[in-house]
Amino acid sequence: MTSASRLKIGLSACFSHADPTRSYFTGKTLQYVEQSIAHWVMSSGAMVVMVPCPTGSTQRGDVTYEHYAQWLDGLVLHGGADVWPGSYGEEPLDEKWSGDRIRDEYDKALVAAFEKAGKPVFGVCRGLQLLNVAFGGTLYQDINTQVPDAFVHRDAATYDLNFHSVNIVQGSRLSALYPGVERVRVNSIHHQGIKDLSPEFEAEAFSVDDGIVEAIRRKDKRKSYIAATQWHPEFHKPGSDTIDDAAVLDDFLTAVAAAKHKAKQA
Repeated sequence: MTSASRLKIGLSACFSHADPTRSYFTGKTLQYVEQSIAHWVMSSGAMVVMVPCPTGSTQRGDVTYEHYAQWLDGLVLHGGADVWPGSYGEEPLDEKWSGDRIRDEYDKALVAAFEKAGKPVFGVCRGLQLLNVAFGGTLYQDINTQVPDAFVHRDAATYDLNFHSVNIVQGSRLSALYPGVERVRVNSIHHQGIKDLSPEFEAEAFSVDDGIVEAIRRKDKRKSYIAATQWHPEFHKPGSDTIDDAAVLDDFLTAVAAAKHKAKQA
């Protein structure tokens, strides 16, 4: 496979905002990706490109989100910081749940650009939450505060070794990827989650313990592909007792390849 024939997947950036106490790049905003998710997408043979925020007072040239959406074949929304409650019309219940408003606006602009270009989008953890909010849904700012009997979805001590089971909605596209499978084990590294599901999406999996939405997919198949998981597929180890996420990645990249082919035929 040549580099020219490989799918080019944009990966949204994580933000580390200017911090005068930092010993390196003092006072500068850093944009970066977590290595595992880039490697997970590359495991399919696709090429991964981080999409830096093209706006700001130091911007040079005329590069826009739309330029990236036109050049790349699909988009993966990274995990990371909380979503700002103002993104779905709420005030923070606690200052520590204020999230990252700047990153929210960046992610929403990315989604809008790829949506306009008809390019598939896949979200992971925060990515699922951001997609739900971008299309009119709301979130629990803190699951264990707002859903008292909920499972502990984030344990700082165990981090990606915190697991629980999810039920796959039978008859959904996700169930078609795992024929005959009704329940799987996944990691759980989030304290926010979907409260009101956007009408744009249908839920494809729920946490066994408390019914928290764990996977979503766009309802209207005539529109561009959008799907997301609340768990981090990139953290699952092959051969473990967790779900094999290769099928999820293949489903996304098949949609990316189909959209690319369709664009060429237009």
